[in-house]
Amino acid sequence: MISTNEARPGMALNLPEGLFSIIEYQHVKPGKGRAFVRMKLRNLDTGAVIDRTFRAGESVEQAVIDRRDHQFLYRDDLGFHFMDLETYSQFAIPADDVGNAAPYLVDGMTALLHMYQGRAVAVEMPPAVELEVIKAEPGVKGDRVSGATKPVTVQTGLVVQAPLFVGEGDVIKVDTRSGEYLTRV
Repeated sequence: MISTNEARPGMALNLPEGLFSIIEYQHVKPGKGRAFVRMKLRNLDTGAVIDRTFRAGESVEQAVIDRRDHQFLYRDDLGFHFMDLETYSQFAIPADDVGNAAPYLVDGMTALLHMYQGRAVAVEMPPAVELEVIKAEPGVKGDRVSGATKPVTVQTGLVVQAPLFVGEGDVIKVDTRSGEYLTRV
């Protein structure tokens, strides 16, 4: 248990409604009355964001999140299979729990998994990943306007807008936060 005065963004809290991560934290001391703490919280199970107000000094249960590197092995009907790089134990995570990281996971890559009481609550990806282009329409002659883009499909099935010079077999770097093309590798 910690006091709401000690809470900071990035911490996880185990509240009666579920497991939450603190996005924003604000301590307010009005001129009249008691101080209070206003937090913006993200539910780690559903991804929903809520606003919650606590009394200053109120006790809440802190959840200890273990962050460790895991290797992504493969995807099948059970979900996404990962291997712990320290213990070599393997487990599957349902596709719903992987969330926005799914289109960027390539067999053999390393991702940071957030674990709480033996279950994965989030998959943290590096800022950029390298993906191979498997489908790209050739650029049309005369369509060489500066900054022109075309849709290309990468090995994971993700469609990215890339410059006209990118072709099939090229390896491109994609930003995992926005899904945008960064550069050709």
